[in-house]
Amino acid sequence: MTPLETLRATLGIASPWETQHGASWLDCAGISPRTLAAAMNACGARFITITAYELPESAGFRLEYHWDLAGQLLGFLFTLTGNSTQSIYDLCEAADWIEREIHEEYALEFSGRACEPLLLRTGDAPGVNLREPIKPVSAPSPEVAP
Repeated sequence: MTPLETLRATLGIASPWETQHGASWLDCAGISPRTLAAAMNACGARFITITAYELPESAGFRLEYHWDLAGQLLGFLFTLTGNSTQSIYDLCEAADWIEREIHEEYALEFSGRACEPLLLRTGDAPGVNLREPIKPVSAPSPEVAP
């Protein structure tokens, strides 16, 4: 059994690996990001990043977790119907910045951690990249004389 097939079996995922653009991809429906992170840590993989997309027509979000296993790029797909998922920060400190950035960009909550602000200005609300931005709660602006 190849290392990728062993990993797929360990994760309990029935769907096969798909190879696209030099990476191997696996749909992670039915498992959590924490289960994935624990398995990747166990096999000595290196976390790279998370890519987030807002799906059309209010269908939720897609998160792609990218890992390197012995020089091979692996991508793991998660579809969220709501606006929260589990944090992997305590299992993989390298996920800290990207989890906070995704929180700010898409107002996604990563349960199990607090997301300290990175880039937002005072008064801004998370969700700056949403198709329908969340309106920040702020004091009314002073009237400007003509």
